[in-house]
Amino acid sequence: MTSAGRRARSYDPSKTRAALVAQVGAVRAAVQVLTPAQLALPSGLPGWDVRLLVAHIVRQIDAVGMLLSEPAPDPAPPVTGLSVWAVSTAAIAERLDASTRETAAGMGDPVAAIDAASENLTPFLDEAVRADRIVPHVFGAMRALDMTVTRLVELVVHGDDLARATGVEVAHDRQAVAAVTRLLADALAVKAPGNSVEVRIPPYAAVQCVEGPRHTRGTPPNVVETDPMTWIRLATGRIDWETALEDAAVSASGERADLALHLPVLG
Repeated sequence: MTSAGRRARSYDPSKTRAALVAQVGAVRAAVQVLTPAQLALPSGLPGWDVRLLVAHIVRQIDAVGMLLSEPAPDPAPPVTGLSVWAVSTAAIAERLDASTRETAAGMGDPVAAIDAASENLTPFLDEAVRADRIVPHVFGAMRALDMTVTRLVELVVHGDDLARATGVEVAHDRQAVAAVTRLLADALAVKAPGNSVEVRIPPYAAVQCVEGPRHTRGTPPNVVETDPMTWIRLATGRIDWETALEDAAVSASGERADLALHLPVLG
């Protein structure tokens, strides 16, 4: 179990590398079958159609090579952790919107754009999963491996957006979903520190959070449990807490087991 006071979670480099490759491939397979009409559909994100969503995904793949092509900072500065990244992304929302629109304007064929981004990614894959490599980032600096995990967040979350907007299935790599689930659970523990509520997302994560009486043994008095994809949608604001409860997609027991004030996490 991870809580805000424990050491930051580590991610396996080889599994992260394989998950990134698999998730890029899954998104490409979905984009390949989209029609012009589907690309013009609302994406579910404010002001974006599906074509803009795809352009954003292309940028997230391209970001790996772009950041790793920059020289490593010397001396290495303090690094931004994954949980800090997760709770800070809203600060650059306007910048992301502008850069996404710029990419979409020059994108041409979406599949060709993903292929080009994938080709640019390949030479950097081994360096991307090095825990000792530091890369520049808008929030300061990050370990290359951590930055690669953030790309899994982008690909899984926006792959799900793509599927829900178009009805085209986007496969989710198991390791990618595991990494995203854990990162967002750890970010919740940072955003709402404490030990009064246990949040369980089997089989990938369990964290304690929210201020209040500390639980030490036996069955916790406040427990929230859900499946990985429901958790990812809750943590990123794709569904709200009340809707998830009404749909029985999440269970919550105990007087403190209400996460509405702490969601979404991403942002």
